[in-house]
Amino acid sequence: MTKSQYPQCRVAPLRMLSPQTAEKFLNEVVKVPGIVRMMVNGPSIPATVPYGPARGKPNPNTNRQTIKIGDARMDLRVQVGMIVFEVKDDSVIEKIREVCKDFFKDFPCEVRSGKFMKTSPTLTDYCKYGPDADESLIGLVDPRRNESPIIIQGTK
Repeated sequence: MTKSQYPQCRVAPLRMLSPQTAEKFLNEVVKVPGIVRMMVNGPSIPATVPYGPARGKPNPNTNRQTIKIGDARMDLRVQVGMIVFEVKDDSVIEKIREVCKDFFKDFPCEVRSGKFMKTSPTLTDYCKYGPDADESLIGLVDPRRNESPIIIQGTK
């Protein structure tokens, strides 16, 4: 990704997605061949209450669930608001646009192409993974997390 840049697109539904809807949508999109990597964005759902009188107590949010995408399981630590995809070429963006058009019938969804993920290593990437970091992890680093990103294999 540092030597060649792939096209990127961002899918932004009008509403936040529930874990069940996010799982169904991501399982439909994973069937599209040509997706290099994706990133799920949204407001954080902490496991414990971070501030206020209930600080440190468990957060009883029902949106913090484990979903299954393809063969991988993923703990949702955010409420899904946007999904960013890096794809092999522009034809894949059109296929993702078609999946969105078929999937989002109750409320609209916006699909934009542009640059939404970092494509060259940052200082945080260097500190977390070193000088020989895997290029598929560039721009996906959260310095406060000990977990690594989840690898999802597309369907064949």
